Amino acid sequence: MEKGQKWCFWNDAAAEEVAQGVERRVLAFCDEMMCVENTFKAGAIGAMHQHPHTQITYVAKGRFSFTIGEETHEVKTGDTLLKQNSIIHGCECLEDGILVDFFTPMREDFLG
Repeated sequence: MEKGQKWCFWNDAAAEEVAQGVERRVLAFCDEMMCVENTFKAGAIGAMHQHPHTQITYVAKGRFSFTIGEETHEVKTGDTLLKQNSIIHGCECLEDGILVDFFTPMREDFLG
């Protein structure tokens, strides 16, 4: 994908393995915003981390145990999470799932 593309076709977005059982696809993005799809296998871990981007995560499929700051909740298909910039967060996938992330501004570290 290239910055500013009007159309982003899923079949054209390369998947990158970013952790055991986790694949990332960078989808549409511009300087101000980025959409990313993360596919998880049951048992896969999204390690605790933080970044200077505000992030909204939509659970498109599956179940996850998610920690944001000091709180942990189980989330499932249809749930949405808000992670303000620089708050620590991470997850464990409880059943195969897909998370769709929206970042502002875009994550330059995801390109390359």
